[in-house]
Amino acid sequence: MNPIRPFLRGAPLRRPLKLSSRAVSRAFISTAPTSVAGLLDFTPQEAVSDVEIDGFVRSVRAQKRYHFVSLGDGSSLESLQAVIPSDQAKGLNIGAAVRLHGSWIPSQGRGQSHELQVERATVLGPSDAKTFPIQKKYQTPEYLRTLPHLRPRVPFNSTLLRLRSEIITSLNTFFGSRDFIQTHTPILTSSDCEGAGEVFHVSAGDPTPSPSTSKTPKSFFRRPVYTTVSAQLHLEALAQALGNVWTLSPTFRAEQSDTARHLSEFYMLEAEMSFTDNLESLMVLVEDMLSHISINLADSRVKRELLVRTGERASDLATPKQVSERWEGLTRPPWPRITYTEAIELLKRSETPFVHSPVWGRDLHTEHEKYIAAKVGNSISPVFVTHYPRDIKSFYMKASPENYDTTSPGTTVECFDLLVPDFCEIAGGSIREHRLENLLESMRAHGIAPGSYSDDAVESSQPTENNLNWYVDLRRWGCPPHGGFGLGFDRLICYLSGVQTIHDTPAFPRWYGRCDC
Repeated sequence: MNPIRPFLRGAPLRRPLKLSSRAVSRAFISTAPTSVAGLLDFTPQEAVSDVEIDGFVRSVRAQKRYHFVSLGDGSSLESLQAVIPSDQAKGLNIGAAVRLHGSWIPSQGRGQSHELQVERATVLGPSDAKTFPIQKKYQTPEYLRTLPHLRPRVPFNSTLLRLRSEIITSLNTFFGSRDFIQTHTPILTSSDCEGAGEVFHVSAGDPTPSPSTSKTPKSFFRRPVYTTVSAQLHLEALAQALGNVWTLSPTFRAEQSDTARHLSEFYMLEAEMSFTDNLESLMVLVEDMLSHISINLADSRVKRELLVRTGERASDLATPKQVSERWEGLTRPPWPRITYTEAIELLKRSETPFVHSPVWGRDLHTEHEKYIAAKVGNSISPVFVTHYPRDIKSFYMKASPENYDTTSPGTTVECFDLLVPDFCEIAGGSIREHRLENLLESMRAHGIAPGSYSDDAVESSQPTENNLNWYVDLRRWGCPPHGGFGLGFDRLICYLSGVQTIHDTPAFPRWYGRCDC
């Protein structure tokens, strides 16, 4: 006798298991991929029936018996070719959102190993081909910038957006493997991190005085508030609680600049390391991070698609050879290091007729950075330029030891800029000044008032134009040596994709004079 049976007496009998019709149908769904990219990689020797794919019509070539449709869904630069009977082709206009059902079969035509023989076509989102602005013919980047809401449908632009996504995924893996904590820093702030004043002011409602009172409305936050120019200061606060931290967040600069390297809204990748006063450790972190991205995505579809050049669009991009060298250069650390003082001497010895003469104590211009990247990095490897003069760098950077560089004509700081071939600076970092008195002295030297502060009161009631009291507070209670860096994420996308202007890397770019949607 089964020894368990007595314990089951009196227990309710379980009903036989029944499979719902939905469960049964799911078991027999086609195993074919459901994205264009997946189908293009799916090359069975025999025909596969019951294939269904959603996407947007990129082009249509109509013949008497069949319509030949190029279909895209954003997953691939290349289109899927679909052969549709003419009686099923009603409404299949360029730009239309459609669902196609049929068989995936080896193709007898050229250009694609397989094609979709469509048995049923359904228009899910109609499009008027006569008015649809995105056409198959070449359209200039300048024209496409006037259509930011539709520009992502251009195959290469959707490739750029997938590149962003895959780099972010790679960054998450990298920082996770180094035990960095991802954080979210505020967009609205009462502090101007760089102290340059190039900030957007934030106000609520109509800022003009009311006709009845002739008084300016009360400030929403009771003090001046701006959109952030950097997450760094807040990351420093979080690093004191969490250790090593990083973030990828939007930042804003009110620079009246309309160059190929500037945006008014852009993403910054920023990281802070606690308990370090070694500039080299920061540079190694940046090297490892960018090398990881390049190696991790080396064999990806999106990397291969970035090297494709067709028609007139090729003139809008760097050559495939240039792009390949950029990716390859990131995989070859350690990258050369050169001090700012050495860079100035190198520029002075050059026979290149610079528009701006290199002078110690002044910022490096784009022409200088390009020369350094070409000469020191052989136009392939990125180059770190370190230890800039204190007076041209931000107040929070730690001064170099007095005996660090006896050839330097002035005080320098523990910092670096990362220059890459063709595109110049894409990242910068520094050891932060963690000592209270040294920080206050540096702020005064840069013309930044720390604000009134009383040792008897933790919170000051006096609003200031640049509220940095809380930042000074971080130095009062257990502030360890620390440092960090910021990398222009859109500039990195621009560099790795071969796009010539940063205005074409975000989905919805904003720059001086332009915010179109």
